[in-house]
Amino acid sequence: MISGPGDDGTAAASVWAAPTLGELRDLLGRLEGIQGAEHSEAEIVEHLTVMEQLKSALAATQARVTVTLAEKRSLREEADGVPTGQRCRGLAAEVALARQDSPARGGRHLGLAQALVGEMPHTLAALTRGEISEWRATLVVQETAALSREHRAQVDAELGSELAGAGDRQVAALARRIGYRLDPGSAVRRVRGATADRRVALRPAPDTMTYLTGFLPVAQGVACQAALSREADARKAAGDARSRGQIMADTLVERITGQSRADAVPLEIAMIVTDQTLLGNAQEPGHLQGYGPVPAPIVRRLAREADKVWLRRLFTRPSDGSLVAMDSQARCFDGQLRRFLIVRDQTCRTPWCDAPIRHLDHIRRAADGGKTTADNAQGLCEACNYSKEARGWIARRLPGPEHVVGIITPTGHRHRSRAPDPPGARRYPYRLEIFVPAHAA
Repeated sequence: MISGPGDDGTAAASVWAAPTLGELRDLLGRLEGIQGAEHSEAEIVEHLTVMEQLKSALAATQARVTVTLAEKRSLREEADGVPTGQRCRGLAAEVALARQDSPARGGRHLGLAQALVGEMPHTLAALTRGEISEWRATLVVQETAALSREHRAQVDAELGSELAGAGDRQVAALARRIGYRLDPGSAVRRVRGATADRRVALRPAPDTMTYLTGFLPVAQGVACQAALSREADARKAAGDARSRGQIMADTLVERITGQSRADAVPLEIAMIVTDQTLLGNAQEPGHLQGYGPVPAPIVRRLAREADKVWLRRLFTRPSDGSLVAMDSQARCFDGQLRRFLIVRDQTCRTPWCDAPIRHLDHIRRAADGGKTTADNAQGLCEACNYSKEARGWIARRLPGPEHVVGIITPTGHRHRSRAPDPPGARRYPYRLEIFVPAHAA
């Protein structure tokens, strides 16, 4: 296992001295200029092969280093008297920041590292040799998650010679097959765990479309598909000019929302847009909360076709275009402040985390005298808010007109989070927030 630097600043093990952090950074700089123009086609293909193997080897090294970090953190916090259940709290979020990834992925990176290093040496060795990718190693870990430590080790040993050359589906199937043979009951536990994770998610798609995804038990998913298919067949037989796919999509919307037509959305939507875009011919896109940018013509069409539209002005600072206030009418201060913060921050403010805002958090804790104001607040997802409360995490509102939050992790690494620019920042004096009320046609 790779060890980290000792507390006295010396290398804890000789393996750590090669390569040094400086040498890795130097290699990173040298890789930036590689294009391969001086090589033949065959040599370029060889380069691609070695580079892919290097990516896998680096992933294996990241796993070993991540486990070393967790071990050192746990030992230090044990010495500091931190209760067992609270040790390494927030470490996954710190790993995510180091890897420029979301906190959810940081948790998966940490879990993968601990499984590979602690329980699956053959899979880790194959990853180190560049025989499999990090994703295929992840599949092995996922497919054995319901097994005991002993059975997982046996799956790892049996898989060791079969991983090289296997594709994603084959790797997953091999691990699953061996696991089912060793522990038939694991299939039941997997199903029970998957059923508990059922959920619905919404993701943006190109051309102002979205992906509405349901993660459902197989019987329920098949039943939904069959019901939509039967409805599409019946309507096509009755002469409906829409395609089967269009009918199924429209029927899904109608049955979930209870409305008579799919295009008569009876829900409130919030759109941030410049006044020139809404009332003139400017082409600055709007921002639809929960989705992202929307082209100006579609913004105007949504407002034009709505039965009723509410407008609320959002004021910006002329120097940098950042949001500073909004109109307050018929709402208590807390409600307006919450709406303003969600409009300003759009998604979780933690770098590389684009999860929806679930918590509105004091940057300087209220217990430490922090005020409940927009300047001392930031929108965070649930996971990031809990990570921020872990030992050693510090958040500070940095000086300046733009709303920038400085984050210091327990290892002293610093990150900055700036509120995103609203549509038309620095070019238009204020924005309008459009609300399509529930009874809009």
